[in-house]
Amino acid sequence: MNPLFAFDDAQCRSLAEAHGTPCFAYSGAVAEAQFRALREVLPSRVRLAYAVKANPHPKLLAHFASLGASFDCASIGELERVETLGLPPGRTFFAGPGKREAELRKALALGVRVQAEGFEDLARLEALAAGALAVNLRVHPAFDIDEGNRIIGGSGPSAFGVDEEDVPELLRRAASLRHVRIRGLHVFAASNQRDASKLIAIHGAVLDLAKRLHEAHGLVFEQIDLGGGLGVPYAPEESPLDLAALGRGLSGLLARHAWFTGELILEPGRFLAGPCGVYLARVMRIKESRGTRFAILEGGINHLIRPLLTGEPFPVKAVGRGEGTIPYTLAGPLCTSLDRLGEVALPDLRVGDLLAFGTTGAYGLNEGMTHFLSHPVPPEAWVD
Repeated sequence: MNPLFAFDDAQCRSLAEAHGTPCFAYSGAVAEAQFRALREVLPSRVRLAYAVKANPHPKLLAHFASLGASFDCASIGELERVETLGLPPGRTFFAGPGKREAELRKALALGVRVQAEGFEDLARLEALAAGALAVNLRVHPAFDIDEGNRIIGGSGPSAFGVDEEDVPELLRRAASLRHVRIRGLHVFAASNQRDASKLIAIHGAVLDLAKRLHEAHGLVFEQIDLGGGLGVPYAPEESPLDLAALGRGLSGLLARHAWFTGELILEPGRFLAGPCGVYLARVMRIKESRGTRFAILEGGINHLIRPLLTGEPFPVKAVGRGEGTIPYTLAGPLCTSLDRLGEVALPDLRVGDLLAFGTTGAYGLNEGMTHFLSHPVPPEAWVD
């Protein structure tokens, strides 16, 4: 079976008949295989905290929880979804550049470890804390992270975290706090990176930063959160992430940084969830317009916005039609010229043909413009 698609053609047809189209479907077996493959190669001191923003489907969360995952949340809605799992304190993290008091109260009530983005977070937590409270500080690094993806933004200006050069002043102000103590570092510096050597270089730079902060300011780090960024292929010619090399690299970094005795945290979202999903939609119209052939589908950026944001389409196949070489611009049903799902080569399509988009288990429906123009929300099928 094509690794870019969690379901073969017969399964895609069956899912479309059972649930109607457009729809999403997720494979529990593929999600579990992704988790186990990554967990197997990592040192025991590395914790996996699934990034809920990738896909908050309740059965997916429960499945990862049963495998031992922790969770990275970025809103009160995500905290509430994870709350239903009944996890013990310490298995959930809470990040985000603009945390409201109600969200912080929720996090504290659940025993969630907060990733503080600045002094405002520290001050609000100080006012809410009933006793000693350990938090992680998110730092926006000054080093070149070789990451031009605008989803991350590189090492230029950022709304996230504390700029590395401003950390000393923040620590000076934080010294007056009675309850809140910085006991961890959080740096998010990559997005969909499939080169293990680049990931290890980024992680090494984060540990070097932690060492500088430890030596210059006496910070004791129980945790160093390396963020996410573990990538997956979106095209047949793209190589998958070398997990063995990633595991070896992290083991080497821990050996090199013997001063650090705490745990490392990875926040994979796309890597764990992406390959488990497909999106199914039928062709509604075929039209030619001034030299461009359009296939107009039942769903568009209201369900899959990633192609518009990144300029890269999801892998797509015409179910039961084999390979094709005809160029199509895939358009959705929305009344906006922004509604495009990419330019792809497909067979000679007909109205009613079923298209399957692969690797849509992450940043699919939950990232789309779901309520734009009030189109119906597509069903999500969970397949054990």
